[in-house]
Amino acid sequence: MTFKFDKLYRLGAWGAAACMVAICALIAFQVTFRLIDALLVLVGLSRLGLSITGVSELASYLLVGATFLGLAYTFVHHAHIRVTLLIGRLPSAVRVWFEVFCLIIALAISLILSYGLIELARESLAYNDVSSGFLSIPIWIPQTVLATSVGLLCLALIEALLMALRIAARDPSSFREATATDDSEMH
Repeated sequence: MTFKFDKLYRLGAWGAAACMVAICALIAFQVTFRLIDALLVLVGLSRLGLSITGVSELASYLLVGATFLGLAYTFVHHAHIRVTLLIGRLPSAVRVWFEVFCLIIALAISLILSYGLIELARESLAYNDVSSGFLSIPIWIPQTVLATSVGLLCLALIEALLMALRIAARDPSSFREATATDDSEMH
């Protein structure tokens, strides 16, 4: 399957990767600062006391971005875990309709989640909610990242559903599983 919005999904994946790199950098800096302090104490000098305020808070929000921004990309590149033991034994004509059914359920759940996240972000923005840690981060920022990420997943699910419906209506016997990799992806 070829997805029309693949570049958009890749942008989400790059955002997820940037979040992971930022987490690694924050933790590396924090560990380095602690090592410097330990070495200074070891040689008899006083600590510098360098630290990054709110590292765990920042890392937790970045982890949300790293987890959710990659959802659509991993879906369209067949990296989500799927149990195909049962449906792999079904004939293609039945399997395509089972795929349509599963995509409809996944889309419905994702749309409900997306709607809830949008409402949550709106409410946080209206009440000027901020995090309760050392840093007063407006809560609507990570919530908007969440809503955008789930929205991208909804778009990918819609695309997959339309492709599966097109195959089901035209030639159900030609259906290949969504998890089957194309030869072009292997090279």
